[in-house]
Amino acid sequence: MEPELGARLDLGTLRVPVIPGMQVRMEMDRATQQVTGVSLMQEKDGETSSLQLQAFAAPRKQGIWDEIREELVESIKAAGGTVDDVPGPFGRELIARIITGRAADGPGSVKAARFVGFDGPRWFVRGVFTGPAATDHDAAAQLEDLFRNTVVVRDSNAMPPRDLLPLTLPGQPKPGEEPEADTKPTLDPFKRGPEITEIH
Repeated sequence: MEPELGARLDLGTLRVPVIPGMQVRMEMDRATQQVTGVSLMQEKDGETSSLQLQAFAAPRKQGIWDEIREELVESIKAAGGTVDDVPGPFGRELIARIITGRAADGPGSVKAARFVGFDGPRWFVRGVFTGPAATDHDAAAQLEDLFRNTVVVRDSNAMPPRDLLPLTLPGQPKPGEEPEADTKPTLDPFKRGPEITEIH
């Protein structure tokens, strides 16, 4: 049975579906206080799966997911992790084992992550599944539906490809209504800034 999707949460560039009991965490850049991404978290059988969403500017007629996948592969391998480029429900995706928290006297810990992407006209959305959803398709099913049903609202402002598209906290002014600071996308789904969490 298809999971029931609730109303969409207006985050400016992204309109994200929400479901009862899902936690929504907004991620912010410490230096600029700009919202850089949103994570949707779902608990099942005592374990939490997460889908992080970020939206980027892109050329009108040329996608950037192929290039970004190549760079992610290089970055993950350079940090000692492993990654496979495989077909998935959204096209090519990456299944990765990422080394985090590496210390001088230890190997660090290994976390699984699944990277998906979707190229649209003048925008690109990247999703990162972590927790059980990174490796278990049953655990990922509902979060996949959220990714599939997220709406991107891209304004007419020209932006360099790969710049983060601005997100807003619920109830705050929309992009373009106040000055915005420049940010650069990050390739590390486990590196977080300050977070604001809501439960729906």
